[in-house]
Amino acid sequence: MSSDVFKPKLWTAGDWNAFFGLFTNILLNVLVLTGLSLGVVNLPEDTVFGRILPALGVALPLGNLFYAYLAYKKASREKREDVAALPYGPSVPHMFIVVFLVMLPTYLKTNDAILAWQLGLVWALIIGIIVLIGAFVGPAIRKYTPRAAMLGTLAGVSLTFISLRPAFQMWEVPWIGLVCFGIILLAWVGNVRMPFGIPGGLAAVLVGTVAAWTGVFLGQTDLMEPSAVGHALSQFNLYLPTFSGDVFAIAPGQVWPLLVTAIPLGIYNFTEGINNVESAAAAGDDYDLRSVLLADGLGAVFGAFMGSPFPPAVYIGHPGWKAVGGRIGYSLATGSCIAIVCFFGLVALLLSVIPLVAILPILLFIGLVIGAQAFQATPKAHAPAIILAIIPSIAEWAKSQIDGSLTSVGTNAVSVGFDKLSQANVLYQGVESLGGGSVLAGLMLGAIAVFIIEHRFNWAAVYSAVAALLAFFGFIHGSQLAINPSPGVTAGYAVIALLLAYMSWKQEGPSDWTPVDKD
Repeated sequence: MSSDVFKPKLWTAGDWNAFFGLFTNILLNVLVLTGLSLGVVNLPEDTVFGRILPALGVALPLGNLFYAYLAYKKASREKREDVAALPYGPSVPHMFIVVFLVMLPTYLKTNDAILAWQLGLVWALIIGIIVLIGAFVGPAIRKYTPRAAMLGTLAGVSLTFISLRPAFQMWEVPWIGLVCFGIILLAWVGNVRMPFGIPGGLAAVLVGTVAAWTGVFLGQTDLMEPSAVGHALSQFNLYLPTFSGDVFAIAPGQVWPLLVTAIPLGIYNFTEGINNVESAAAAGDDYDLRSVLLADGLGAVFGAFMGSPFPPAVYIGHPGWKAVGGRIGYSLATGSCIAIVCFFGLVALLLSVIPLVAILPILLFIGLVIGAQAFQATPKAHAPAIILAIIPSIAEWAKSQIDGSLTSVGTNAVSVGFDKLSQANVLYQGVESLGGGSVLAGLMLGAIAVFIIEHRFNWAAVYSAVAALLAFFGFIHGSQLAINPSPGVTAGYAVIALLLAYMSWKQEGPSDWTPVDKD
């Protein structure tokens, strides 16, 4: 028997590509949450740079280290060099929700930014606890939910909330955005080697940066702000993390209202975690779901106690980073560099030098890969179910665009009137209902469709009944938690459940309760 022990490489040439892609992705998100904290909630700079960012600077590298360890153990156990670590960073949907649904309303009501921040910490703590609970039910959900439903839902999130906005922003500065995107396509889709072996992500960022600053020197001042570089340099300092007891400073009466958003968002978090792990499995790396959800939950809890109201999570996009050569090292390098950026207040400096339009093509690329994977890693017959799972995310995204447009002119859908909107071909009520709880809704609809396609009417009836229950409590197809907020939706799913149960009863032979995805 050979005594040789297989030792995977901690760094490969492809890790450079994945590192520059994931690092710029997370850096962009850290910049966004910094801007939201300073510009929307009006948090003091010492709270943002001295408490929130250092907390992220600890939580993110620990998560990246853990997922690199999981990848290393998997590669060693399976004797494979192509295992890619799961990407990890601050959860993007939660960034906006904790700001606009928790911290901003508190600040507007009390004019106390610190209280708003403290409530955000409690909210993040609740999210983490719910994800930890989800770790014990998530594996069963993953086992019996069709892959097409999970990957279809993930494709919907990726296409709408990750790819569309970057795509629109690219076309606002197409002479830079399109060129950078062309480089990304050549390097990461066409596998064309860049000059001097430069990683494709770095090549796109360098070309975009040079082009933008050249435009500034030629008089196009709307691309970059030279004065922002000087201001960003003033933030350079050493900010060390400290334990925060602020989560204990909130009275119980102030905590209960947080549950209205924390419970469905916690469920969303572990549902998306399930989908992301399934996405990685479809790309060849099947990780233990319970370990992933426990790590995500602990990351949110730890971050809350350190001072960050922004829960971290496993990121969408593992197949994309694996496709460009990412293995184990890119995760470690990303976490380490993000820690340096957070500890030294370099967030603003880097993105005062690097134009946003040079980073956006990376996000669009991830959307392409995740959308394609949903169809490539599932049976062809399940394609209609994938499309159905995508549609709720499109509805939720469309609602956000309508709401944003109306808010910009000082009104909202209720004030305008649903009838007037309908006359203008804006079907707001339908969009709001379909898109409510889009991740769970897409999962339910996609699963029901797969089981009907496979004539597994017993499972289709079960998922329809679960969807009716979720709708009854407002987790799907509703704007908030409530008792039967959409009676028509609840009744519709209940009737479908009864119809499918009848069809299952009429089928010949015993019902098949095994998972639909045999592999």
